Amino acid sequence: MQENDLIRILVWSDYVCPFCYLEVSVLDQVRREFGDQVDTDWRAFELRPAPNPTLDPDGEYLHRVWNQSVYPMAEARGMVLRLPPVQPYSRKAHEAAAFARDTGRFDTLHHALFKAFFEDGRDIGDLHVLLEIGQSVGLDADDLRIALESGRYTQKVVEDERLAQEIGISGVPALIISGGEQAYLISGAQPYEAVKSVIERAMNERVVAT
Repeated sequence: MQENDLIRILVWSDYVCPFCYLEVSVLDQVRREFGDQVDTDWRAFELRPAPNPTLDPDGEYLHRVWNQSVYPMAEARGMVLRLPPVQPYSRKAHEAAAFARDTGRFDTLHHALFKAFFEDGRDIGDLHVLLEIGQSVGLDADDLRIALESGRYTQKVVEDERLAQEIGISGVPALIISGGEQAYLISGAQPYEAVKSVIERAMNERVVAT
């Protein structure tokens, strides 16, 4: 398939956003069904970048959101999420993902970071935790440490967030699906059928345009 024939999906997400993790299974299903017809590109987005305070893991807000929305949605999607005991900053996790992309291991680290936080309750803002997770998926821990400590990928994260701001994205997950001149924004953790419907619309418009 030629590059111009691809349906492109840009996905802004944050590793401390439970709804972003819930949408991973939907996009995995998209990949299984549409294969190489669709190209998915994950972009970084920090919901609460430093020095803004992170949320209180024991606060009423998080417990209410999880009880009302996260747990029911996770059950419906066959996933097991647990409210993490920590609420870290996520920039270094995004930088680790950018490092993994350059080594061809983005997908495995991407899933591992979400799992470590939302299933195992690990502090993915901690350098040593990130190194352990990276090593568990085959990344070189020394190379990853150097990349994170030097801020090699900081600008990549900043650029992703600048583009999100230019587009008008203020929350995640946010998907932009395009197959030509027309692009569609999907906000929030939408069900598979909703995402599939937009992909098929983009495909049909591409066929008409040609």
